[in-house]
Amino acid sequence: MAEVVGHKATYRKGEGRADLILRQDYADAFSEAKARIRKMDYRFVEESDQMRQALLESYVCIVLDTPYNDFNTY
Repeated sequence: MAEVVGHKATYRKGEGRADLILRQDYADAFSEAKARIRKMDYRFVEESDQMRQALLESYVCIVLDTPYNDFNTY
């Protein structure tokens, strides 16, 4: 989303997700992204063990070179 509108949500007043959705460019990009996701096929792997889950996520991120898993939120 940030690539499309040139701005990423932050925790600063007036720059959060609730504020961004009021911007027309962001609302349009969000709607387009939701429509694209609805058309996707997907598969999943269930892993109930937390340690294995963390390792699996890290492994998959490395192998698939996923751009949106930077772990900055942990």
